[in-house]
Amino acid sequence: MTFKVIGHQWYWSYSFDDISNAIAYDSYMVASDSLELGQLRLLDVDNALVLPVGTIIRLLATSTDVIHSFAMPSLGIKIDCIPGRLNQATLLVNRTGTFFGQCSELCGAFHSYMPIRLDVANAKQFVAWLKAN
Repeated sequence: MTFKVIGHQWYWSYSFDDISNAIAYDSYMVASDSLELGQLRLLDVDNALVLPVGTIIRLLATSTDVIHSFAMPSLGIKIDCIPGRLNQATLLVNRTGTFFGQCSELCGAFHSYMPIRLDVANAKQFVAWLKAN
């Protein structure tokens, strides 16, 4: 499976084109005054990246404006997102759950407001997510 990660000032876009109905969406940080009970300040987003567990994932990363870096330290992954370039990384997550990361490149004034939330789902949950989008 191939997922595309696109860095913008100051949010992320994700796209998944491996299916007949391509999915593309933006992911913004949830503002502190909009947080619901249980959400994490400066880490939660409105639309998380959802990946299936136990599947080899190819991440393609780029940017539309300045250099960003898609970093998920708990999974040992960091991909530079550079305008005009397409970087690639392979990812295999062996457990379900929610993982958090951030842009790890100083990309501008709101650099610290570019969190990444990755929800790793089992096959049944992933298919349900695909159908819902």
